[in-house]
Amino acid sequence: MPQVQRTGIPRALFAHLLLRIQERHISAAGLEALAAWLDTHPEVPTGDWFKRLPTLIVCGRGRLVRTFLSPTQAPTGKEI
Repeated sequence: MPQVQRTGIPRALFAHLLLRIQERHISAAGLEALAAWLDTHPEVPTGDWFKRLPTLIVCGRGRLVRTFLSPTQAPTGKEI
């Protein structure tokens, strides 16, 4: 299985992720939890997936993180 891509993120996707951080009021603690999870070099499926963290849900497809959801939103894909 591939690992989450942390560098070379397409510019438009990076802008989208920053916007979601602002819109969903993701806290510094939430971003720290995200960074800690990414530091484990997680393996992810090639299709749609999501990871629940204490204050946000990380959603991706293959190697790329695609968006962030609030804990009350419903993600799709395989939970990891």
